[in-house]
Amino acid sequence: SKSFSLIDCISVGVDRMQRNFEPMRKQVETWQRSELTDVTAKVAIYEAFVEGKLEAPKHLARTVHDLYFEPKYQEFKSRTIWSLSNAFTSAFKELDPTPQFKATAKLGEFLEARFSQSL
Repeated sequence: SKSFSLIDCISVGVDRMQRNFEPMRKQVETWQRSELTDVTAKVAIYEAFVEGKLEAPKHLARTVHDLYFEPKYQEFKSRTIWSLSNAFTSAFKELDPTPQFKATAKLGEFLEARFSQSL
């Protein structure tokens, strides 16, 4: 229509995206600073898979454990919530696209609920 401005529409969209990225960026920074004991990480993995607090295939528990305690990449060697999150998401790459998306979408909620009281 005559009054439609593509530039204005894109500007509004970009502004909305940027507002949503800020809380996510802060969460990542917090998780990168939040150190975990080995026992705490093991309990989180146990709760996720054995207690079923995360909707993800249980057979990935060993993979998550191995990726957290023996990470493939230097960036994830620190014992933090961020590294644990990356162990989960790396393990989820074994899944088909739809289950991978579902598990990844639920992961943030699980970790936030699990660790929000300790942050």
